[in-house]
Amino acid sequence: MHPWEKELQEPQHSGSEAPEAAEGPGNWLRFHFGLFGSIRANEFSRANKANKRGDWKDPAPRRLLQPEQIITNGSRMFLMRDLTFSAIPRLVLYFENGGFLVFYNCRMHWCSSPRADPASDILSVEFHRGQALDALRTPNPVCYTLLDQRYFSGLGNIIKNETLYLAKIHPLTQGTFLALLDLERLLDCAIQFSSDWLHDKLHGRKLRLQIYQKEQCPLGHAVMKETLGPSGGWKRLTWWCPQCQPAVLSDHGDPSPGTE
Repeated sequence: MHPWEKELQEPQHSGSEAPEAAEGPGNWLRFHFGLFGSIRANEFSRANKANKRGDWKDPAPRRLLQPEQIITNGSRMFLMRDLTFSAIPRLVLYFENGGFLVFYNCRMHWCSSPRADPASDILSVEFHRGQALDALRTPNPVCYTLLDQRYFSGLGNIIKNETLYLAKIHPLTQGTFLALLDLERLLDCAIQFSSDWLHDKLHGRKLRLQIYQKEQCPLGHAVMKETLGPSGGWKRLTWWCPQCQPAVLSDHGDPSPGTE
């Protein structure tokens, strides 16, 4: 079974979901679009430029879609699931009235409630700093924790990399090795960078990156790159400057290891 097929079959629950609000596990399909995902209504994506061969061939699935009928809240839909993980589109939902929705470049999983917890949204006025700081204080590398959507909803890989550089913290530093002031600064950097990015995007300005996908940091130091992530979880490319973001030493003088 392909990993993304498994994630569709397993209901997932968040700690913020109220059991009485859900009508049963697996009733809702949640989509994560990341930076490049998109959704179209009643149309498929069309080519907007020629490909490397010089033709204008539209994006299409690399394999045939496999239909399976599902019932959601009394409305019948036909879920067309592609067997190829990287294929386009990722999912097509056909409705009885003839309409359809097409999903591209997204992650999907079943959940028991459609509600999102604003306390985990780093740009929400209801964002819970205490909850976020408690998550960062765990004995896990901070680069893993920052991508945990239960506590940092909307924080992605670019924000993770830039935030760690701005806070001058090594990505594999365990949260328990950092002082509260360091964790506060890390959280402040994450919120400020995210807010600035949104502000720039709304005003049509290009995002200025300091470490993500760079060979040198702004001070001219060579940048390290490695794929990091928890065992059994998503691993993401991570960039850091060994000089600006030195490894934190434990009480025994050992570098902070990455827990698995």
